[in-house]
Amino acid sequence: MRIRRILPAVIATAALAGLGLTGAASATAPAQGAATYVTPSQCKQGGGMADLADNLCKGGMHNGETID
Repeated sequence: MRIRRILPAVIATAALAGLGLTGAASATAPAQGAATYVTPSQCKQGGGMADLADNLCKGGMHNGETID
């Protein structure tokens, strides 16, 4: 009898925990296909070099991203 009361609670808790994890992962990642822009200072802080002639960040963490 006790298992019949506890089991649904355990399943509901696991389902809510799973939703929380997937929601957090999707909230931090940029949308797929969305253009990403960085400022020249963000490019430099990420270890790259802002190439304003091509409007690209070259090297570092933001390599290949467009400079805004």
